[in-house]
Amino acid sequence: MTAISLRNVTIAYDRKAVVHDASFDVALGESFALVGESGSGKSTILRAICGLATEWQGEISVLDAPRGHGPDRALAPVCQMVFQDPYASLHPRKTVDAVLGEALAIHRLGDQDKRINAALDEVGLDRRYRFRFPHQMSGGQRQRVAIARALILRPRVMLLDEPTSALDVSVQAEILNLLVRLRADHGLSYLMVTHNLPVVGFLCDRMAVMQHGRIVEIAPANVLKTGAFTHEYSRQLYAASLGETQNNGDRND
Repeated sequence: MTAISLRNVTIAYDRKAVVHDASFDVALGESFALVGESGSGKSTILRAICGLATEWQGEISVLDAPRGHGPDRALAPVCQMVFQDPYASLHPRKTVDAVLGEALAIHRLGDQDKRINAALDEVGLDRRYRFRFPHQMSGGQRQRVAIARALILRPRVMLLDEPTSALDVSVQAEILNLLVRLRADHGLSYLMVTHNLPVVGFLCDRMAVMQHGRIVEIAPANVLKTGAFTHEYSRQLYAASLGETQNNGDRND
């Protein structure tokens, strides 16, 4: 069984293809990254998997179950998504309690009080945040709520769309460490979108490099130690990430 499988998937918006002939597998328990510049089609693949991008051709499966072209209530208990901006992804007029309880109510799961408290504990949020609104929390706390919302149905697969890019650097490290722990504790499979190669090296086992909507290379994450990519575009991304890391280090000195 594979966590996620794509075979010759082409995805379009308004009949204009933005992802072309994408194929890859994510093994059970694996953390797999889609990397590339903005506009390369990374997030579009996640949106197709979870049913938010419906105009696609090819084959998509989650836990060996074929995906249809749209939202699927049966998918939610096994596959959940964490979005880039935790403020935009949480309803501004709903408390944390309401946000977490909504999925439980939809899927008719009991013990809501116990499940909500357990979800907050798992993401390291004090229970006093349960009845707060998103604007009463920091960005990192909001992202922990978003992760708790994804976890509360006990999925086996999580789609992570730039889960730390909207956060301060110090908070990014906390969220990445949380994701590592949750993966180990629950045997989760991750498919993550990012443009940050150091994040891939920390969190992922393999990566697919995307350029202009196409996968140009699939490589193990440990190639980031040497830069021994086979495709020229992958090598350019790697070189750019080294320069960015150096610049950040200079600014911190």
